[in-house]
Amino acid sequence: MTMPMFPKLVLFDLDGTLLDSAPDMLATVNRMRTARGQGPMALAELRPQVSKGSRAMSAAAFPGLGGDVPAEMIREFLDIYEQELGQHAQLFAGVVELLDAIEAVGSRWGIVTNKPEYLARKILPALGWASRSAILIGGDTLAQRKPHPLPLLHAAQVLGVAIGDCVYVGDDQRDIDAARAAGMRSVVALWGYRPEADDPATWGGSVLAASAPDLLTPALWDALR
Repeated sequence: MTMPMFPKLVLFDLDGTLLDSAPDMLATVNRMRTARGQGPMALAELRPQVSKGSRAMSAAAFPGLGGDVPAEMIREFLDIYEQELGQHAQLFAGVVELLDAIEAVGSRWGIVTNKPEYLARKILPALGWASRSAILIGGDTLAQRKPHPLPLLHAAQVLGVAIGDCVYVGDDQRDIDAARAAGMRSVVALWGYRPEADDPATWGGSVLAASAPDLLTPALWDALR
């Protein structure tokens, strides 16, 4: 198998790109619903909101709020999610092979997520990534988070890699907006979470990939150069 010509640094979103964390999120909102005497929510209902964050997921779980989610509910979500973290989630198919291939050619990879850093950092050891991920930036690590370009620019700067030698992979429009604002090439992860109404072809990503194994295709990276 011909190895792709990976850039020096490949940055990834976490939820919906590397990790299928929707089952953990579902367990979280269903505990919240049970506490309020409500029946369980279906995974298919919650899944499109996962990459939008805790507020969007809480709003979907409790539509009676009309989108007005109080701060204490966000805190409740995060506290319960910390208990469910990694209990049900799995890596997307092909992610293990992809990260191994990036490292095999001497390139590095890292994570830039909007998940709070303490939660993202907590799950890395269970995945065996605590020492493998070159950098981890959470949604509260810096003064700005995606779609602002600062997290991507900061990651490249800390690791001493030029923006032109970086690619960002994400499944949400905020990911692609951040990459574009940073002047960084991007891959739209079509296997992730998004509402049906979203059209990722309009996000302005450099290339679209249907699955993580597609990122092992040399032609995809050739198209990014």
